[in-house]
Amino acid sequence: MPKWLEVILEIIKVTVPALVVFATVYYLFKTFLENQHKLQVLKMRKENKSHSFPIKMQAYERLMLFCERITLSNLMLRVRSENQTAGGLRLAMMIAIQQEFEHNVSQQVYVSEELWKIITFAKNDTINLVNIVAKTVDENASSQELSKAIFNHLNEVKVTPLDKARSAIVQEASVYL
Repeated sequence: MPKWLEVILEIIKVTVPALVVFATVYYLFKTFLENQHKLQVLKMRKENKSHSFPIKMQAYERLMLFCERITLSNLMLRVRSENQTAGGLRLAMMIAIQQEFEHNVSQQVYVSEELWKIITFAKNDTINLVNIVAKTVDENASSQELSKAIFNHLNEVKVTPLDKARSAIVQEASVYL
């Protein structure tokens, strides 16, 4: 056998096992590092959840309170006064609803996008309901007439968007409990 072939075979004898060992060590080290990375990510998520959980629950509580505060019966009790006209009551209700919404707008950061859309829809529907019912009452009539018209309309409706919003809040919050 020629000398150069012997040299090549010797190189192959040394190189092939070295490459196999290198590939094995590389694979094992890569797998180890990936697993360590996954563990770190899980650890950070767990830590973040423990810090964000109370804030999320507080956001759900505040949104539930928002829904309660803009419920028309509660809203009328808060903003209605004795010598107020129907137009004045309608305007006071619109302002109160908008202020409540603006006060709670930052809560959207802590809830799902779908829940926030439901909350926004409930707010807008409440405003629309007040405007629609207010059109059936003379603007200069007493606030009691508008109140009665709103209560009559609410008695006809079985489930309001605010009821659906409350249900959605409870449903989403229960996922975290």
